[in-house]
Amino acid sequence: MAFKLHFLLSLLLVNSLTINEAGMISYGTSCLNRSSFPVGFIFGAASSSYQYEGAAKEGGRGPSIWDTYSHKYPEKIADRSNGDVAVDAYHRYKGDVGIMKQMNLDAYRLSISWSRILPRINYYNNLINELLANGIKPFVTIFHWDLPQTLEHEYGGSLSPRIVKEIAEETQQRS
Repeated sequence: MAFKLHFLLSLLLVNSLTINEAGMISYGTSCLNRSSFPVGFIFGAASSSYQYEGAAKEGGRGPSIWDTYSHKYPEKIADRSNGDVAVDAYHRYKGDVGIMKQMNLDAYRLSISWSRILPRINYYNNLINELLANGIKPFVTIFHWDLPQTLEHEYGGSLSPRIVKEIAEETQQRS
């Protein structure tokens, strides 16, 4: 069912493509509304922690492998940017949730940056509480290629079974 819905949405968007005089693509989605989709279809937004949050050195956050990579090899990124500030969702999440509510979204898919979890900061609890208070369902991506640099150094990266064991032990200690 999910594949059919995704395919249907993709098909609707492709069929409504137009190219204006400046060569810009327009998707012509103004004809789409909630009644264009089946009952129960979840409308939402999504983000990736590294590309969205910013606040790279706040709240005890340690560096991730992306921090190391983007600072060590800035020429590998087209505009030489990094996630140090990004769109600053770390500080602006309440406004972002307010926009989601204004847009009448049902859900928000966020990814967790383990560099924020391991030092025990409350950003994700605050964000999820704000979403729920505004009637928006959170969907969480547990791992979106944002491994803390410390785990890369200590365990050799995400393929090490020691990482899973370490995270499980940390979680049990907090319970």
